[in-house]
Amino acid sequence: MAIVVGLGLFGYVVATLTWWPVGFIVLLVVLTSLGAVELHHALKRVGMTSVVVPVVIGNIFIIGGSYAAAVFQPVTRMPWHVVLLGTIGGTVLLALIWRMFGGAEGYARDSAASVFIIGYVPLLASFVGLILAQEHGVAKVVAVLLCITGSDTGGYAAGATLGRHPMAPRISPKKTWEGMAGSVVLASVVGILMVVFVMKQPWWFGLLLAVVVVITGTAGDLIESLIKRDVGIKDMSSFLPGHGGVMDRLDSTLVAAPAAWLLFTLAGVSW
Repeated sequence: MAIVVGLGLFGYVVATLTWWPVGFIVLLVVLTSLGAVELHHALKRVGMTSVVVPVVIGNIFIIGGSYAAAVFQPVTRMPWHVVLLGTIGGTVLLALIWRMFGGAEGYARDSAASVFIIGYVPLLASFVGLILAQEHGVAKVVAVLLCITGSDTGGYAAGATLGRHPMAPRISPKKTWEGMAGSVVLASVVGILMVVFVMKQPWWFGLLLAVVVVITGTAGDLIESLIKRDVGIKDMSSFLPGHGGVMDRLDSTLVAAPAAWLLFTLAGVSW
């Protein structure tokens, strides 16, 4: 089942990025909506009850709206950041009002849970869509995803065979500095190959992209590990058979995407 789910998701991502980028955004919205539900149930274990319905509704508009605004900005003249800020603000406001009807007890705690999920999932995930909406965005998204895959694979291989020195034993005991080195090496190879041979850009940009993705992606993994350790769970859910929860698959991408978007934007890279 794990293989079937993995191959199915991989095939869908390849097909949509190749022929129908909007379908990729649809998948991103579905996965992040499930991730928001996972966080809702996880936070309930420590007495924080978010208002998951408006959060999921807002997730759809934050990700889908910012992507659409960025794609059609040349036509509509509506800056995408206005749409992004508007949908985030609207989602937060809706969540605060929705929770009002639950009474005063626990209002601040529950509202904090809702705002945390909004900032952690749809806000960060929206940068995946913003990268895709850039010129030659498909190539950029593929480069980021391949660097994340290279980081995970290199880290696992090096950590399993050479790992001796724990990197963050109180957060994730299995992560080692040797594994981190493996992540940097393999992600750098992947990033350089993509940038040089596919995108025809200088090799150093591929190296820089890989290092940024490895650092931020690892931070994303550790952030989710902290959440799970705090609430006392191993996996966020069983939404993806054989893979654990959706957030267990999205954790690196959520944090790496804003950093990659910023790098692409500051560098002015147009592939």
